[in-house]
Amino acid sequence: MIREIITYPNKILKQKSRDVTQFDATLHTLLDDMYETMMAKNGIGLAAIQIAEPLNALIINLPDEEDKQRKENLVEVINPKILEMDGTTVYTEGCLSVPEYYEDVQRAERIKVSFCDRHGNEKIYEYDGLMAIAFQHECDHLKGELFIEKLSYLKRKKFEKEWKKKLKGKK
Repeated sequence: MIREIITYPNKILKQKSRDVTQFDATLHTLLDDMYETMMAKNGIGLAAIQIAEPLNALIINLPDEEDKQRKENLVEVINPKILEMDGTTVYTEGCLSVPEYYEDVQRAERIKVSFCDRHGNEKIYEYDGLMAIAFQHECDHLKGELFIEKLSYLKRKKFEKEWKKKLKGKK
């Protein structure tokens, strides 16, 4: 089922998510709904809080070499922890909760992470490139943070001004 994505400045996005304790059909339905929602909105990642579910759950599905997002490449992440971070990189990020806004953000280039899959099995991986960036971006959501908070003061002020103008135009 496609769910509504919460958009900035909705206060729900500032909530800190809590750990998942039940790896059951309810969680599986949530993950399936998240996937449908993310694909419907042309995203590559989605945190549960973005659909008003304050749980430490996120999904990432990067396009392959043919620029196709295949379900077999979907990564479902429950209760993530970033164990190590190394290097720095800058990438132009966007967010389904801040639609149509893109800006350069600095993040760790490589990360080592642990998380559980939908069945509660623990996984440990090392990621770099876009996967590392997307993982950090989605983990920020679980802490109640948005990528726009990583912008410089001037870029943030410019964003706020443009965003208010955009919201007024929709009324």
